[in-house]
Amino acid sequence: MKENNSKIEKIRHSLSHVMAQSVKHLYEDVKLGIGPAIDNGFYYDFVFNTPINDEDLQKIEDEMRRVIAKDIPFEKSVIPKSEAIDMLYKENQPFKAELAAELPDDEEVSFYTDGDFKDLCKGPHIDNTSEINPNAFKLTHLAGAYWRGDEKRPMMTRIYGVAFETQDELEAYLEQQEEAKKRDHRKLGKQMDLFSFSELVGSGLPLFSPRGTYLRSQLLGLSEKLQEEAGFEKVFIPHITKSDLYKVSGHWDKYKDDLFHVKSSQSEDEFVIKPMNCPHHQQIYASQKRSYRELPIRYYESTSNYRDEKAGELLGLSRVRSLMQDDAHIFCTEEQAREELVMVMSLVTKMYSLLKMEFKCRLSFKDQSKPEKYLGTDEEWKKAQDLLLSVVQELNLEHYIAEGEAAFYGPKIDIMVVDALGREWQCATEQVDYFQPQRFGLTYTDSDGKERTPVMIHKALLGSIERFLSVYIEHTAGNFPLWLCYEKAVIIPVSTDKHLDYSQEVAKQLRDKGLKVTVNDVNESLGNKIRKAQVDKMPYMLIVGDKEIENKAVSVRLRNGTNLGLMSIEEISERMQKEIEDKV
Repeated sequence: MKENNSKIEKIRHSLSHVMAQSVKHLYEDVKLGIGPAIDNGFYYDFVFNTPINDEDLQKIEDEMRRVIAKDIPFEKSVIPKSEAIDMLYKENQPFKAELAAELPDDEEVSFYTDGDFKDLCKGPHIDNTSEINPNAFKLTHLAGAYWRGDEKRPMMTRIYGVAFETQDELEAYLEQQEEAKKRDHRKLGKQMDLFSFSELVGSGLPLFSPRGTYLRSQLLGLSEKLQEEAGFEKVFIPHITKSDLYKVSGHWDKYKDDLFHVKSSQSEDEFVIKPMNCPHHQQIYASQKRSYRELPIRYYESTSNYRDEKAGELLGLSRVRSLMQDDAHIFCTEEQAREELVMVMSLVTKMYSLLKMEFKCRLSFKDQSKPEKYLGTDEEWKKAQDLLLSVVQELNLEHYIAEGEAAFYGPKIDIMVVDALGREWQCATEQVDYFQPQRFGLTYTDSDGKERTPVMIHKALLGSIERFLSVYIEHTAGNFPLWLCYEKAVIIPVSTDKHLDYSQEVAKQLRDKGLKVTVNDVNESLGNKIRKAQVDKMPYMLIVGDKEIENKAVSVRLRNGTNLGLMSIEEISERMQKEIEDKV
């Protein structure tokens, strides 16, 4: 989180100090790490002599409220660097001493004191603990964290807390978190039999069941349909490549440690499993001489990529080692770039409108203070960034600028999807790239017979389908629209003995109309069958008893509990088919 001097950020940062102060009251020999404010709260890292657990959080929280009630001021002081380091070592705080030692020699070190606690810190803080509402914060959980994020350094205990200015805000947040737990895609994925993981296959390598496979296939099919209608042509590339490809593109120097390396017993060549597709697509473009008459050229492909993510950063489908992208690349003239980008963003808008999801555009721009991180000239970056900004303005898309978030080879529009709980998630990314085509020597012949370098636009609608699914499952709480459901309905006989034959007949009629349905033929109560269908998030429950057999119909119940009453097989079939066609 970037530095923010707002009142709530100061409260959160000050609470991290109060927490460290309270922990020292309770655990005298504890060693301190860092304690910043973060989104919605704060944390602090500690090394305890005796391990603590979640049951200790209430004790720490109670001590924090005792400290806050004393109305203690936060007072800043500065001392020379050498004196600060000596003092911190004497206090047996080696992690703090390490931080102080990294400061410039001519810089004085700042500390903040609140009562009996003094901490290395540049601030800012509130003036007094009386500004903290004691009923508007809560310690939430513990986690492990390596010192400085380095797995070779000591493991610390991180204590997280949340904080707001009012108790109502805290309660609303905690309620949202409880709802988020119910919607957790990992929990729903298992409950609904969408995907799984296997220790024998490996961490971060998801396995999709028929239900999950249908869901992802339908989403990717929609993406591909939209792209084909817009003039994209499908290509195919292999899953491994010589490392030379990424050395030319510039990815190797930055990401070689994040790749899966492959050794050949038949060749001296160095291979890797592909983590991205753009350099491959550029080689398809480079395979022939190109004329301006051919441009724009639009390639698309839904293909898997592989990245050697750290084990501790893997999280369900949201962070995996195997990911499929609905990736595409446009090669065009500079004059065509604006129109192509407008088309791309129109596709994005259409896709998320069909999925009934809102999004914002994060314009990820270059950090002007760190030019060494990027390829290209300032002029090229300004031209690309101005183009992205003008397009989102023209389309009246909600947007904001995030400096320092650009890729090393170009600025981008990150599609920040807003879910049902108001949380933002980065999914697809659209980029303007003046630089990779130059590195690969890509050209086309213009109308004057001169060779020019094309502009490259990187496009995705969903981005990583795994990451998108992690967002979409939680957004919908697993209540997918009918067109995304593998099974459209479950037929429930009231009595397995009396009503199963008719239930099977209904199933056959619906299957003959292209609707996948299942029959619950387990010999148990109607209530249990309905509850199972609700757990499975089955969109339609077609209940069959004596009355239904007499009327050659079914009683229709929706997963939200709505009863539609008796409907003929033809009526329910037409209803479901229209719902699928309209993608409602």
